[in-house]
Amino acid sequence: MKAYLDNSATTRPTQGVIRAMTACMEEGWHNPSSVYGPAVAAFRQVRACREAILEKLGASGEKLIFTSGGTEANNLAILGAVERMRGKQLVAVNATEHPSVLAAFERLRAMGHEVRVLPVDGEGALDYEALEKALNDGASLVSCMQVNNETGALLDVQRLKSTVADRALIHVDGVQGFLRVPFHFADVDMYTISAHKLHGPKGVGALAVKKGVRLNPQHIGGGQEEDLRSGTENTPGIAGFYEAVREMGASGLMEKKLHMVKAFMDAVPEAAINGPAPEKGAPHILNISFPGVRGETMLHALEAEGVYASTGSACSSKKRKVSSVLTAMGIPVDRAESALRFSLSPHTTLEEIDYAAEVLRRVWPQLRRFQRR
Repeated sequence: MKAYLDNSATTRPTQGVIRAMTACMEEGWHNPSSVYGPAVAAFRQVRACREAILEKLGASGEKLIFTSGGTEANNLAILGAVERMRGKQLVAVNATEHPSVLAAFERLRAMGHEVRVLPVDGEGALDYEALEKALNDGASLVSCMQVNNETGALLDVQRLKSTVADRALIHVDGVQGFLRVPFHFADVDMYTISAHKLHGPKGVGALAVKKGVRLNPQHIGGGQEEDLRSGTENTPGIAGFYEAVREMGASGLMEKKLHMVKAFMDAVPEAAINGPAPEKGAPHILNISFPGVRGETMLHALEAEGVYASTGSACSSKKRKVSSVLTAMGIPVDRAESALRFSLSPHTTLEEIDYAAEVLRRVWPQLRRFQRR
């Protein structure tokens, strides 16, 4: 049996998504910037996807810029916003952000801007006192992720909005949150989405932007996407994105997560959950440490049995040994080194979860015998 429990890294495209992309490549392949009939039909399909996403966000009438994915959307939001501001800026970012956000802030630092990194507590919650100080010092942009991709820690978006109180632009990375946890676009200025986290295709994402927010484009040329993201639109990807948004639902995710927590803790009672209490975090992400066994070792032991998880962010898992997210939360090094992330989708079955628990019950005692002394 196989158990795919790494849906925060990517999700399997549904058959509906594949059919929509195939139809686009076979019949709707025309350039949406052209003016003849088939091209206009392609343009209308792009517009339909744009409108569907904005409707899901409660943001009808706002801007939605298609990008190559979440990373580009984050870069456009952060770099694009600050580049339109005059002079040196003070900007603030959550310490546990995705690498595509942290790297953008490091670029701002290299450009001479002041970057304030906001700490988190032991469950991954934002330090609002530190945020308030940054705002009082003149912060013009604040960036926080809606759902932490490693621990499932949730951002209190309404508290963020009330704390900022229109003193700065708010960017929220919603890659792990869109269509899985409640959200109202009115609470933020910019919001990032990625299709392949929603059973859509890789290579397409979007940035929702509130009207009046000014951005410098990071791709220049043909003037597509309101001159904010030049380049011929990825129409097959957008067609798949559209279908994924139409199909995606999150009902039952929390029940599956709580089932997984019980099954895993029954299998390995010594295990420790990292981040918020399971019922208080996102409904699809669980970060858990198996003491005495390095995460990479456990990961490959599970893989040999057909169980797929991860040691953290897929974008940086090959570059590091200890999660910077867990470190920022104050998790001890030995516990962080033994952590794995399991993440669910609406298509995950209880049978997959139970099989993974059976494998953990068998392999953890065997691996722990070889722990370092």
